[in-house]
Amino acid sequence: MNERTPRLVPVLAGLALMWPAASLADPALGPAPEATWVGQELRLPQPAVAAAPETAQAEPAPGETAPASPPPPPWSGTVELYGFAPLRTIGTTTIRGLEAEVDQDLGEILDILRFAASARGSIEKDRVGLQADLWYTSLGDSAGRLVGPRQLFTTTADVGQTLGIYDVALRYRLGERESALGRPGALTVIPYAGVRLIDGRLNLAATLDGPFGRTLLEPTRNFQRTWVQPLVGTQATVFLSPRLRAFARGDIGGFGLGGQQDLSGNAQLGLGYAVGDNTDLNLSWRYMGLKWNNGDQQANGFSVNMNGIEVGVKVFFGGAPRGSAVAAAPDTLPAVAP
Repeated sequence: MNERTPRLVPVLAGLALMWPAASLADPALGPAPEATWVGQELRLPQPAVAAAPETAQAEPAPGETAPASPPPPPWSGTVELYGFAPLRTIGTTTIRGLEAEVDQDLGEILDILRFAASARGSIEKDRVGLQADLWYTSLGDSAGRLVGPRQLFTTTADVGQTLGIYDVALRYRLGERESALGRPGALTVIPYAGVRLIDGRLNLAATLDGPFGRTLLEPTRNFQRTWVQPLVGTQATVFLSPRLRAFARGDIGGFGLGGQQDLSGNAQLGLGYAVGDNTDLNLSWRYMGLKWNNGDQQANGFSVNMNGIEVGVKVFFGGAPRGSAVAAAPDTLPAVAP
């Protein structure tokens, strides 16, 4: 008994090792599955993680503040090219006591117009800036009504005029920075003060018909004067929609400091519409008046009152920001995790 036991142990162990292989190879049981794990590294399944979009930005953690956007550049400016078309012009020209009156509509002015040019511009740092308005026109001879002393004679006269008005002023901005686009309700008010340079050149020629049918020949008279006026004014803008704004302007100069009569002024009211991110088309009504006379017995002077339509193209540059009310569409859409 003791001798058989040691011999049976190896036999039983061999049968135990051969039995699984034989059973797996049995055709009745089907082919044995491949043991893919043999000789390979055991890998545990990883949990699925949604891919974050590349363009997404991490939100600040609780208690942290979001990074602030960079401030706009301190410098900004504007340039506007405009044309003023007076629907009616009333004025007088006085040279050495001889006075002629003129009343013209737009068609008559265009017939005698020789040259005209006008532009505005401004530049500012933070809220303090400098602005200029340059206006020049040259008119040929036009028919006027000549009135002599005590109404002794009245006849027509030829009156020519070249007039330049050049404004330069310091300004301070209250409210939003000037821009083509803006938030509805955004208001900008800019008071300014400076000087107005006026350069006037006048000529007057007439043939006078005196009493009793007597004809008096009057030679041509010319007059030229350049002088400076103090100037104060205010301009304002309010946005009605992200692209539509209303604006107004008013100024006055002279205050009687340059002669017995020395006064000038402007009043303007209009609308502007943005045709791009930094360009406006402006349409407005404008009144412009000017009067000067030295008050001498042989007086020299002139006056002009014009009202009409002004059309302009205004460009904003430098630090003028894109209107916050008009958001830019994203260039790419964020990826959506499966």
